[in-house]
Amino acid sequence: MKTTRRSFLKRTLGAGAALAMPGFAPGALWGQNAPSNRITIGLIGMGLQMGGHRGGMTGRQDVQVLAVCDVHRGRLQAAKAAVESAYSQRTASGSYKGCAAYHEYERVMERGDIDAVMICTPDHWHAPISVAAMRSGKDVFVQKPMTLTIREGRIMSDVARQRGAILQVGSQQRSERAFRRACEMVRNGWIGKVKTIYASLGEFPPPRTLPEQPIPEGFDYDRWLGPTPWYPYHPDRVKGDYGGGWRCFWDYGSRKNGDWGAHHFDIIQWALGQDDSGPVEFIPKGYEGAEFQTHVYGDGVRVLRNHPDMKGHMIRFIGEKGEVLVSRGDRLDTVPAGLKDQPPGPADVRLYESRNHDDNWIQSIRSRRPPICPAEIGHRTATICHLSGIAERLKRPLRWDPAQEQIVGDPEASRWLDRPRRAPYVYI
Repeated sequence: MKTTRRSFLKRTLGAGAALAMPGFAPGALWGQNAPSNRITIGLIGMGLQMGGHRGGMTGRQDVQVLAVCDVHRGRLQAAKAAVESAYSQRTASGSYKGCAAYHEYERVMERGDIDAVMICTPDHWHAPISVAAMRSGKDVFVQKPMTLTIREGRIMSDVARQRGAILQVGSQQRSERAFRRACEMVRNGWIGKVKTIYASLGEFPPPRTLPEQPIPEGFDYDRWLGPTPWYPYHPDRVKGDYGGGWRCFWDYGSRKNGDWGAHHFDIIQWALGQDDSGPVEFIPKGYEGAEFQTHVYGDGVRVLRNHPDMKGHMIRFIGEKGEVLVSRGDRLDTVPAGLKDQPPGPADVRLYESRNHDDNWIQSIRSRRPPICPAEIGHRTATICHLSGIAERLKRPLRWDPAQEQIVGDPEASRWLDRPRRAPYVYI
């Protein structure tokens, strides 16, 4: 089991932090929740997405958060206080001071007593931090989309395989019952051959040129930009709200394709049995009158973005004999209606079942069995997000070879398989 048992005595007899952890008592020296068996975690990127993960990790008896990291001093100190407050409430003394706070993620990687990291930064930092973590012997949970570029995804997947790292991508819809059941129905042919799929992604406002404003005290804006081009600071460029913020800019992601597309395209890949492959053509909205952004699989299945006839759902699978419609909140509908209540047959394909995405990652760290959304799956889904964005920016279709991972016959578009990196942030 890849946890820091090697450092148990050092931690407990030295600083004494583990002895102060919730639930520790002489009778609890053995078992999964014993200090020597707890999985030690570092949390990187303390913005909007990390809040739920942090609460989940500090609420577990089998996990110990040892460090938090962010380039914003105020967020960093607030996160450190939140972790220590959560642990203090479960100690006899009512006090706990065992969580370090780091401005630079490299300091987290240097710690041999940290088993794994959760990464909730903007997309352009996912790959550099994940690769550094895996090369330092740590397991990784990284938010979706897994990468900023297709080349980054191939590197991440290869490093995960070479290092034997457990990497979970935050495509949590795979851990929801309705999405798994929808994928099983499609995969097993319950609605016949699928011809068309609709996915509702929504829209972001277009990127804007923003006037320069003073950089707030305690915020390392240069490091936030990292490998991306330099622009004058403006709060709308760096904020992480669900209405846009940094997600509106091509520099930091693939806009809506990398936002909701990373979720819904991932489920479509799962349903079609394409986790190790992907589409072969990407058509941007508006090209020769195309009404919707579309990508096409080798067998002719077409995925249309933002079709108006979603019937109140996020994803709509349309087959020759029926339909499957699915959304968050455990919402699942079918045509015919009774199909959703039909139990699986003995010969039906049953897909990987996870009921909690974070817990699935923790259990995979313990067992060394792959999680529900490992690096190669995350890379293949992110590839769809990136190619959709490239086609949109170039305003022309792209042909894609998923086996060779190459754009076919378009040298200009092929240059977008990766991006230049701003010095000194050239880690990959």
